[in-house]
Amino acid sequence: MRLWSEGCWFMIAIEDFNDLNIVVGKIIEIEKPPKSDKLFKIVVDLGAGRNQMVAGGADIYSPNDLMGKQVVVLANLEPKVIRGIESKGMLLAADVKGKPIWLTGDEEVPLGTRVR
Repeated sequence: MRLWSEGCWFMIAIEDFNDLNIVVGKIIEIEKPPKSDKLFKIVVDLGAGRNQMVAGGADIYSPNDLMGKQVVVLANLEPKVIRGIESKGMLLAADVKGKPIWLTGDEEVPLGTRVR
């Protein structure tokens, strides 16, 4: 159940937020998997390692536009298989009218820098 309270869906303690490993990473591989119009298979360099992820946005972005971009990643999300591809993390995006807008920065940040 979703609860709306004070401008957000639900409230969490700061300790819960601190458990999230949200970091800056860099896309080092990106491709559209077969039979998918909206998904990318990406590999993100997180500084201390690399994570493979499945991310939406292939219907609005091209791989050339995103290769080498810095992105914001939830790196300690439990792995999940999506369309036969293991995804070890989540690329964070804003939802604008049902379309994902990937969170990127204007300035280069060291890979693995924690978002807080």
